[in-house]
This record gives sequence, C-alpha cells and structure tokens, in this order.
Amino acid sequence: MVRMIELAGLTKRYGEKVAVNNLTFTVRPGIVTGFLGPNGAGKSTTMRMMLGLDRPTAGDVRIDGKHYDQLKDPLTYIGALLDAKAMHGGRSAFNHLLCLAQSNGIPTKRVHEVLDTVGLTAVAKKKAKGFSLGMGQRLGIAGALLGDPRILMFDEPVNGLDPEGIHWIRNLMKSLAAQGRTVFVSSHLMSEMALTADHLVVIGQGRLLADTSMADFIARNSRSYVRIRTPQRERLLDVLHAAGVTVVETGNGTLEVDGSKSEYIGELAAQHQLVLHELSPQQASLEEAFMQLTAESVEYHAHSDTPVDAPLPPQQQWGDGWKGK
Repeated sequence: MVRMIELAGLTKRYGEKVAVNNLTFTVRPGIVTGFLGPNGAGKSTTMRMMLGLDRPTAGDVRIDGKHYDQLKDPLTYIGALLDAKAMHGGRSAFNHLLCLAQSNGIPTKRVHEVLDTVGLTAVAKKKAKGFSLGMGQRLGIAGALLGDPRILMFDEPVNGLDPEGIHWIRNLMKSLAAQGRTVFVSSHLMSEMALTADHLVVIGQGRLLADTSMADFIARNSRSYVRIRTPQRERLLDVLHAAGVTVVETGNGTLEVDGSKSEYIGELAAQHQLVLHELSPQQASLEEAFMQLTAESVEYHAHSDTPVDAPLPPQQQWGDGWKGK
C-alpha cells in the first residue's frame, strides 16, 4: 500500500503569532524528503501537528489518508523521532522499547531486532538516563523503527552521533526509502542533508518556500558557471566572443562563463588548439542555495562587532571544556 503524509492548508497560531501559515505539500514514498527552514520557521510545530501532538488552528494533515488519532496501533503506520530525551530515564533501553511494543501490539522479538539494528544490544539492560546523547538518538531511532512502519519521520537524527553513526543513519534512511517507505527528515546539518535527501520542502516564517528536487533547488537558488584558466587568455576570449559566449573576467587571470556547458567550451578550445589549465563546472552547495532562498525569512540574526582577525578570548581558544580555572 502506498503511504504518504498529506498537508492541506495547515496553519497554527499562538495568539498573534502565526507559527505555520497555510502549508500544503505531500511527502511521497520511495525517496528521502528533507525538511529545511531557519530557526523559528515552524518545522517542529509542523511535525508535531503531523503526529497529533499539536492541534492545527486551520487546515488538515493526514497520515495514510487518516488523522493520526484515527490510526490503530500507530507505530505500525508511522515511526517518529522528535526528541531523543522523550523517555523514562529509569527504564532500561529494552524495557523502554518493550512498553512501546506492548501498547501497539508488537511482538517482543521485534524489540531485540531493532536494538540490534541500532547497535544497542550490548547496553539493552542499562538505564536510559545513563546514555550519552548519541546513544539516546539510537534508542529513539529504534523506537521509530519498532512497528516496521511504512512512514518514518526524523527530527535532527544525527544529533550527538559520531562520524560512524552519521554514516550509519544516512545509509539507513536511504535504504528505508529504497524499500518504498516514506522518509521525512528535518536537519540543520546542510552537508549531511545534501548527501541524504532526494527532495526538499523548505519553509520560512511558517510559509512554504520550495517543494522540489534537490538538484532543481540548488539550480534555481544559486549561480552555476564554468571556471576557465589558460595561458592563452586573449586568444580564448576572442574565440568565445566570436561564438557568442559571454565571459566574466575575474581579475586574477580566471575567466567565468555563465549558462554554458563545460563540454562546449572544451570543444571550442580544442578546435582552435588552445591550451586549458582548468575547465571546471561550478555550482553552489545546498547551504549556499538555502541561505540565498531564506535570507528574508531568518527570524534571528546574529551580529558581532569583533573584527574577523581579532584574537579569541582564552576560553574560546581552548574550547567548551575550558572552565577558566
């Protein structure tokens, strides 16, 4: 069965504050959909409304065609990680998952399976309050996977994970999508999102800013160009101008060409026996494209009067572990 998350005009107000403003989009199966937005954009509120934790002021959100509170044994429909600390610290990892399993009609053997999947079998009997942030994240992910759901939601899933853990969760989300599941993930870590998501939903100040593929998002919100270096600069300029190609001279001997394929420029150079030292397509990163799109939607701006080259105070030089003793 195809399972989706469908939002239609979803709105949430807190007094005069509009946290989510008329959001309409669909999260589809078979791909990883990234959910992006600046701090205060309404991402967490939106995800809470998806799971029935907050009631919309207006609009509708459906999981597999139903409201969350209409789902029988909801963990078998949708698994979610919103807050890794949302567990009873006095319970062991095993008992935390066992309680979730019993409340949703899930067999005990599944608890053992997900503990193994997330790498917590060795600490299954230890109390959750002693877990590091990364271990808590893994336990939260185990809870999301517990019902073997077709829809999964993750809010900042790589928080506290080491590089191996980040690599693991990235591959896990990709494999879940490859199985035809619906995977919806929110993160501020742009470099990781660029490696994980196939599709992006971007919001700012509660409004939908983009609902498109990763490639289209970057292409539409950034400049793409070809960078060229050659010892025969003047001759190449003549050749490109004759071919109707507009060239930008950067002043450091490098030429930049917008809107042309590097293959075409390379062929022109070869036809005129021109030597190229560099011919490289350049495209903005996801972070650069995101900053460009959301520049007007950032609610909290940081400002500093400290010169860029000024030395850091001692406590910042030594890092967060420095106590000033």
